[in-house]
Amino acid sequence: MKKLVVLFTAIAMAFLCVACGGNTITEENKVQIADANEILAKTWAEYKASVSEDLIFPVGGGNAENMVMDEPAKFDTTVEAAQDTLTASFCANEELVAMTDDIATMMNMMMSNNFTAASYHITDAANAEKAVSSLKETTINNQWMCGMPEKLIIVTVGEDYVVSAFGNGQVIDAFKTALTTVYGDVAVVAVEENLAQ
Repeated sequence: MKKLVVLFTAIAMAFLCVACGGNTITEENKVQIADANEILAKTWAEYKASVSEDLIFPVGGGNAENMVMDEPAKFDTTVEAAQDTLTASFCANEELVAMTDDIATMMNMMMSNNFTAASYHITDAANAEKAVSSLKETTINNQWMCGMPEKLIIVTVGEDYVVSAFGNGQVIDAFKTALTTVYGDVAVVAVEENLAQ
């Protein structure tokens, strides 16, 4: 009888250990992200579905040479002056761009300081924290030509994607909510700064 009690206790403990381990991130339950553009596209779709009409505005994505209207798009880093555009418009310096192999962008077509966002795939996940620091420093120290944006957020998505967005505080808060709604626990807000003091 004692052997049966010990056996049942061991089985029960094994089940408890398995149940407690259910929240462990494994290769099977990691979020699958196709590319940097997917993050912005899904987030923008959620944003538009969840905000009032007055917070929806025309956006453009990608490079000026191949701009896509009304949605985000891949940013081609091989075109002439790509780095200048990334630095001036998205606060992505050369150090950050060197850490990436895929970038997607979008911005408010009427006023970029109202809303600008970019998504970066970091080739080595160990550099994600460095990418966040680089984006934060470059954005905060940027010389704004047409008025400073109110708010900056930088969010890590999974282990190797970093998303930055700056602009109107209400718009950025709604964008953050959309991003964390779409990606749940794998979207972690690393930076949330009020820029216009």
